[in-house]
Amino acid sequence: MINTTWLRTFCILVEVGHFTRTAERLHMTQSGVSQHINKLEVQLDIALLIRQGKQFSLTHAGKKLYSEASDILLKLSNLEQQISKDLAFEGKVRLMSPGSVGLKLYPKLLALQQQHPKLIIDYRFAPNTDIEQALINHEIDMGFMTIVSALKTISCQAIATEALMLVTPATTTQPTWETLIKLGFIDHPDGAHHASMLLSANYSKFQHSNDFEQKGFSNQIGLILEPVSRGLGFTVLPAHAVAAYEKPQLIKSHCLPTPVSETLYLVTKREHVLANRMQTVIGEIKRWL
Repeated sequence: MINTTWLRTFCILVEVGHFTRTAERLHMTQSGVSQHINKLEVQLDIALLIRQGKQFSLTHAGKKLYSEASDILLKLSNLEQQISKDLAFEGKVRLMSPGSVGLKLYPKLLALQQQHPKLIIDYRFAPNTDIEQALINHEIDMGFMTIVSALKTISCQAIATEALMLVTPATTTQPTWETLIKLGFIDHPDGAHHASMLLSANYSKFQHSNDFEQKGFSNQIGLILEPVSRGLGFTVLPAHAVAAYEKPQLIKSHCLPTPVSETLYLVTKREHVLANRMQTVIGEIKRWL
């Protein structure tokens, strides 16, 4: 493999056209420049210069080497700059979270990108298992989960909590057990889990979400409250999803005697150093939550 230090000396010599000025530019001695050229010629086993006293001209091999080497050295320089450049507000950040917290974070991250257009936000909504798998497969840089991963390769840091809310049509004043039975349940991918957490803590008769007649299902976080707003049933959702609903006058959130919250965990690959732009996003998210 060609020694890039000798190659760089050769290219600068060709551009400057003088051994002494090349030495000054590289902060070397003139004999040091000559040694680099001689070593390069020995390594390639071909003459690169035709020396004429203090002057020189390029051999055919020298011309060909300079033509190719100047472009290679430029690419190497650019590569070195790109690798060493770790800016706080530039580059892509890939992250995933459950839908509810995503409804809160995504608009704020877009506002951050508007302030810093070179910061590219790649945000996906997904359940915990998909987030964990995406992190393992290097498809995302970080994620947010509502459970602690059992995998040793994943680091989990608790950063926030989010209250679970019982949501009924706006006409419901008192969410008694009998009222909920009559309304029926609007299910979603985490419906049974959320219902179990909140309702078991507040209703002695609760055993499972199957206690209620299922009146609908949606896997779109922004649409789960649509059937509730139309009087078709009740549901249990995290607070950020409820706060993001665009027709709050058509639903009612109830504060139950025993509040229940989910913990939100920042998940990253263990022993993986995050770039500055990712640290920026994490810092902002912690402030928002």
